[in-house]
Amino acid sequence: MDELGQLQSEISGQKAGGLLGNIFLIGFMGSGKSTVSACLSEVFSIEAIEMDQLIAKREGKSIPDIFAQHGEAYFRGLETKLLDELSEKRGVVVSCGGGVPMREENVIKMKKNGLVVLLRASPQTILERVRNSHDRPLLEGHKDVSYISGLMEQRREKYEAAADITVSADGRTVREICTELVKKILEMRI
Repeated sequence: MDELGQLQSEISGQKAGGLLGNIFLIGFMGSGKSTVSACLSEVFSIEAIEMDQLIAKREGKSIPDIFAQHGEAYFRGLETKLLDELSEKRGVVVSCGGGVPMREENVIKMKKNGLVVLLRASPQTILERVRNSHDRPLLEGHKDVSYISGLMEQRREKYEAAADITVSADGRTVREICTELVKKILEMRI
């Protein structure tokens, strides 16, 4: 049994939702929020919520279609409304859209209802992960390190200010990232 498995064994039997509140994963698109949220969901036996997927399902459109038909401001409003809903829940891990921390009201809601975890990745890592994806409207037509680096820099200050915990995702497996996160989360909640 690896270290993550041992941690999971120690956690099982505890009421993780009461222990944790919510966990909000933030970071640039392609930083690994969805994958890490699935791992945390399994370790803590809590529900994982993928904001972008839920919004797309409710709107009956893909994220690029929502952006194209209604604009980015409309989409950001949907994110804020969804965070309001999630404030009613306890013990969930939420994979947030990359722009969620850019609105101060969103950061306040997340911090009030749980821990905010920033997954950090280099522009090169992001490019490798999103190169073949067409579900990221802000990168469509701009898939290069220079553009990604510039957009990341625009968001860096807000991301860092929102984060209770920061973890690097570069050159690491999901299990390694998840193990570090679980340890940090447990340290903060004990």
